[in-house]
Amino acid sequence: MGFSGHLVFARSDRPLLEAPLFDSMDEELKATVLTGELRPGGWHMLQFDAGAWDDADLPSLVEWSRAPACVAEVSDSSLALVTGLDTNGGRWQAWLNLDTAARLLVEEPDDVEDQLLWLDTPEFHEAVRQRCAELDAEIPSTAESAMAWAAATGTSVTSQPAKIEELLRSHETFVEDLFSRLLDELGFPRPRSADARDGG
Repeated sequence: MGFSGHLVFARSDRPLLEAPLFDSMDEELKATVLTGELRPGGWHMLQFDAGAWDDADLPSLVEWSRAPACVAEVSDSSLALVTGLDTNGGRWQAWLNLDTAARLLVEEPDDVEDQLLWLDTPEFHEAVRQRCAELDAEIPSTAESAMAWAAATGTSVTSQPAKIEELLRSHETFVEDLFSRLLDELGFPRPRSADARDGG
């Protein structure tokens, strides 16, 4: 099974778990939070298991850190919904592994008696195709919003919008890898040691 939970990306001069919003978190639960590699500029990554992060935590984290932040809600490592928030309340969202997201977002007809049979019908596949096309049409504006969010952090975004769009249309077996690549493209490079391990 893959990972299900939240990947939180934010800037801080101190460990992110020292943020006041985590003061009420149970110590045993806090001990399960994994810390990712620190990226240049004081950018941290935390990995929370499912149920340990609440959507209301993102505005609190942005307020505390006084910097934009984003979180990827990951489902079984197969898809993720990324939400970015800046200090002015500007918000953007992007699905990663678009084809998988489209399958999830297709509404099941009321008259379906067997879900497994429905998933194998031409009607389902056509509904997925249409939903994927709708999501794809949103990608250019999503890429612009993501780049504007990154620019608001003071980071130098060197990638062209087309590169971000291409990434948002791509697929990875582990969607966490796609999230890391998105952060790379948005101007938050990984430490050189990580690049070396990846063969970069």
